[in-house]
Amino acid sequence: MAYKVCAFYQFAALPDYRELREPLRAFCAGLALKGSVLLAEEGINGTIAGAAEAIDTFARELAHGDLFGGRLNNLELKFSTAAAMPFGRLKVRLKKEIVTLGDAAADPTRQVGTYVDAREWNALIGAPGTLLLDTRNAFEVAMGTFEGAVDPEIKSFGQFKDFAAASLDPAKHRRIAMFCTGGIRCEKASAHLLARGFAEVYHLKGGILKYLEEVPETESRWRGECFVFDERVALGHGLRERDKDAGT
Repeated sequence: MAYKVCAFYQFAALPDYRELREPLRAFCAGLALKGSVLLAEEGINGTIAGAAEAIDTFARELAHGDLFGGRLNNLELKFSTAAAMPFGRLKVRLKKEIVTLGDAAADPTRQVGTYVDAREWNALIGAPGTLLLDTRNAFEVAMGTFEGAVDPEIKSFGQFKDFAAASLDPAKHRRIAMFCTGGIRCEKASAHLLARGFAEVYHLKGGILKYLEEVPETESRWRGECFVFDERVALGHGLRERDKDAGT
């Protein structure tokens, strides 16, 4: 059978996140879902997989069910498929941050960069004076990125603030366009740059995955594959799985 995969996140106040862990785990287990979910006081982040109907039920519960009481009313959801179950088990973990940057001033619920839809991305990154910035880890960038993008050469997202301090200047870099896999790292990164005085900060809404889903390959400025944190390893245009037998 084919499995449906759901990648999701939202920054939202969840002061009761510790109490939410077991009910959420039980709900997912009841639907035979597998994957990883992170809960923190600042929100939720995860990727899970299962039968299509079960994934749809899960997404409805997050956004509209009693478990979160309407607090996840602005979820970023992305759906794809997998020929085989891409996760070995279900994990629901508690974290200090749903994506670790280590900067208290970077609060996406207070300020965040300007979202740019996938269909408008090419025009932005092709405009003169735009610094295109890949916020992902170096090994992800090596598998694929947008042509002309700057690679911060970081091993973990927590190092992004050090890169920004050393290499970015608000007076010099007047317009920054950034991207990541699904959008969540850019939420934190854009909030960090805005707090440091950068004037124009844009980020790709829905991340690379949304771009690969919506933009035809003939119009794409993406080169290579997009690394994903599950057993599919990487996805291409149309969110197609890589052909593991062909080694591509």
